[in-house]
Amino acid sequence: MSKNKKNESLAGLLAGGSAFLIWGFVPIYWKVLSHVPALETITHRIVWSFVFLLPVIYLQGQWKIFINTFKSLRTIKWLFVTTLLVASNWFLFIWAVNNDMIIQASLGYYINPLVNVLLGIVFLQERLRKFQIIAVIIAASGVVYLTWQYGSFPYIAIILAVTFALYGLIRKKLNLNSAVGLTIETLILTIPGLVYLVWLEKTGTAAFLHTDNITDIFLIGTALVTALPLLLFNIGVNRLRLATVGFLQYIGPSLMFILAVFAYGEPLSMHQLIAFIFIWTALVIYTVDSTRSL
Repeated sequence: MSKNKKNESLAGLLAGGSAFLIWGFVPIYWKVLSHVPALETITHRIVWSFVFLLPVIYLQGQWKIFINTFKSLRTIKWLFVTTLLVASNWFLFIWAVNNDMIIQASLGYYINPLVNVLLGIVFLQERLRKFQIIAVIIAASGVVYLTWQYGSFPYIAIILAVTFALYGLIRKKLNLNSAVGLTIETLILTIPGLVYLVWLEKTGTAAFLHTDNITDIFLIGTALVTALPLLLFNIGVNRLRLATVGFLQYIGPSLMFILAVFAYGEPLSMHQLIAFIFIWTALVIYTVDSTRSL
């Protein structure tokens, strides 16, 4: 592997890893806003993210790319699709956290890397080495075992896994600047979002500016916890194999799982612990094999 390729892979690894660390701890943030309806929270998340990203792309010198992107009907059509995918993912995740279902949310992000691997093989012709195949089988076994022991079909987990995997695949295929793409995605929903927030204000049901200063600050701050990890994720996904991104993603749900059990008191069964060990074993095998190939 060339030096430039190694540096690009390392940059992708650092960016992707940082994104998943932030996502792993983000339930703490949403718990602070648990008294705010999930739909209002996600609307603020979209609007403030757009406000945050617009000057970012200008300062990065990406304004011309931002404007020219609207000239490609194909790109805009696909960005509408990614917008719906990521917005659905955001809403469901916030709803799950606020309804004490962090463990099922973490299950969704455990399943997601397996979906990434599948999509990488089917659509990007990616191939796995022997130890990577072993890691996938071990991880899949853990996820299947955990899903089976969960007692019912985990709809929330499955939807979270599929929507985010498809989002990553489409954004990788578009090969669009991460900041520009995310700005357009938030722009698409900002206008209806503003209409909804004005409606909440007029009906006297808005939490923003009507609760306390902490709530207001945290609602505005949703821009940072939304835009920063997604920018890092898109940097990573454009520099790494989709399968590698998939296994890096185990960082996030593992941290969520720990928070759910030790910080928020969600029950931990022996079955969940067994699956957890399976998944981490697979992560170690895959990571060691990927590191040796650098």
